[in-house]
Amino acid sequence: MIYYNKHSNLLEDTIYHYELQDVEEPELFRDLFDYQSIPKVSFNNRHVPMRVPEELWMTDTTFRDGQQSTSPFTVKQITDLFKLMSRLGGKKGLVRQSEFFIYSEKDKAALRACQDLGLKFPEITTWIRANEKDFTLVKEAGVAETGILVSCSDYHIFKKMNLTRKKALDQYLGIVKSALSYGIRPRCHFEDITRADFYGFVVPFASELMKLSKESGIPVKIRMCDTMGFGVTFPGASMPRSVPGIVYGLHHYAGVPNSLLEWHGHNDFYKVVTNATTAWLYGASAVNCSMLGIGERTGNCPLEAMAIEYASLRGTTDGMDLTAITEIAEYFEREINYPVPPKTPFVGRAFNSTRAGIHADGMLKDEEIYNIFDTAKILNRPARVSVNKTSGLAGIAFWINDYYKLPDDHKIDKRDPLVQKMKDRVDAEYEAGRNSSFGDDELVNLIYSIDSHRIRELEAFSM
Repeated sequence: MIYYNKHSNLLEDTIYHYELQDVEEPELFRDLFDYQSIPKVSFNNRHVPMRVPEELWMTDTTFRDGQQSTSPFTVKQITDLFKLMSRLGGKKGLVRQSEFFIYSEKDKAALRACQDLGLKFPEITTWIRANEKDFTLVKEAGVAETGILVSCSDYHIFKKMNLTRKKALDQYLGIVKSALSYGIRPRCHFEDITRADFYGFVVPFASELMKLSKESGIPVKIRMCDTMGFGVTFPGASMPRSVPGIVYGLHHYAGVPNSLLEWHGHNDFYKVVTNATTAWLYGASAVNCSMLGIGERTGNCPLEAMAIEYASLRGTTDGMDLTAITEIAEYFEREINYPVPPKTPFVGRAFNSTRAGIHADGMLKDEEIYNIFDTAKILNRPARVSVNKTSGLAGIAFWINDYYKLPDDHKIDKRDPLVQKMKDRVDAEYEAGRNSSFGDDELVNLIYSIDSHRIRELEAFSM
């Protein structure tokens, strides 16, 4: 059978219909995952078309997957972060949903507190085990959607759950039917999809879910969970590791609408952001993230990274308030005592800070030379220079101008006598064996010891 695809404006073939392959032995892809060596990436040189959905958005798992890797958040902390998340997503709700646990009294209190804020976005959803009794908790929580764990690789079906594919499929479909009977939108978490038999289990299962969705009139979402971070984006990479292949296959062969496809990745192989962006490009409307990328093992896809990716792809922030990114990072450090690695893009204290003298010299002439974008305007994070043994005169001059917020007509340059005297003192300390950068307070005290009258002039501009 062929049909006319309005998105590609082509006649396309839909003759492929994949049936469940109920194998006796698990398919563990031992040629790729032998466990005794680094997992291999194989290629079959099959390419699928890039089809970006009309709408893209982010969802959040900070209070579910993310919180599993940190000290438990208090109700107040969850509420404060939820408000910042809403501000980041803007009026269009580009941070569309946020999922919560609902098992403990504190979980329920946090969920209620966020509901009481009356914010349109993010929509509050939950996550439950594939257990019919848990649907009562969902209904009691007053939410419309819940995530349900439906592991789809034979590693999980055979080795963890001691089931066959047919038994797993029947069990999962029964749970989804229960959700639908309660009037709850199910979000099926296809755990470990990048080690699953895609055509022998994933597509047949997804096809059955789409049938249930059509019969019930309730959307059934599919979250493609790259649980171990095995996904790759290389053109022509073979299944089950191909992110483009997974997204395209679920849309094309199983008929899952773009709006019901969501990518959830982990960063075990440093690919989490690229994989999430690729999922967008090949047809998933949603990517699942967490603030600062917190989560199991190496973490989830950072919410702040995908906000920047969205602006890069769309050419607009679409109403997002990206300054919330800086406040989220500051909140984690100040209120949760969560140390953000200083070089982490967009949120680390030193992400837009330079130490090299040659870079500082360029920044002194025009910060655009060595700053990725106007971080002061977009993130409320001005470019910085840290003073150490390689900063030179230019680095010290830039630090003074930045720290005291000197206007253009009062900025000093590297030829200023104060700068030279400071450099002499800095060099002397490193000659004596110092091996750490100078802190702001140290540099202020250094200026005071050199010229106490000058420092009062500088401080007048920062008041």
